[in-house]
Amino acid sequence: MKKSVKMDITIIMAISLISAILYISLEGIIMEYGRELSNPLLLRFMPVLAIQLGMSVLGILFVLLKNKEKLSDYGLVKKNAASSIAGCLLVSIPTVVFLWLTNDIHGFLPFQGMFLTKEILQVAFPINVIGYLIIALVWGFGEGMFYVVLSKKINTLKQPEKFWNLGAFICAMIAITIHGMIGFDRKTIIEAITTFVLMYGSVLIYDKTANAWGNILIFFVVWNAL
Repeated sequence: MKKSVKMDITIIMAISLISAILYISLEGIIMEYGRELSNPLLLRFMPVLAIQLGMSVLGILFVLLKNKEKLSDYGLVKKNAASSIAGCLLVSIPTVVFLWLTNDIHGFLPFQGMFLTKEILQVAFPINVIGYLIIALVWGFGEGMFYVVLSKKINTLKQPEKFWNLGAFICAMIAITIHGMIGFDRKTIIEAITTFVLMYGSVLIYDKTANAWGNILIFFVVWNAL
């Protein structure tokens, strides 16, 4: 059992790490190409989508299919959904307050943090709807489930204690690192702390409620949405 779980963790982390390295190496090219309006929107979107798929979706999808596991095994159930949602919204308050104090709230639009979202929404129907649904599936549902699946796998090996949760800690550190919250200036430090509270807290809530809907919701209404 433990050997299988270790293999699952290795697969998830390896695919995500390779994708992250590719993004770091090619970020300048991807962003420059993505912002060049003379290039077709679909072609500009594909590299960004491929990287995000690699970092948050492909690893857990491979593991779920390999093990023939269901999403309900990871908390996508009705039981305790209200508690999960309320708890995850509660731990997101420091992040929202930080964004408000730093004037980084630009109105509510889920996934506006992905720089092509607004442009995709402006194209003709039904392409705009299809594109936005893909963004929601990958940047919202997929990223939320990434942290849920990874934390559960880790905590299968190291059972959480009263306050210490290894899965939550690793997920929080991944979120901080991937989103570039590395630095010693006051703003970066505070942003990293609020993100830690959000990610660590949301995984704790998942662990207590065995329900993942709150973990998914925060990626729709808080993360990249404000």
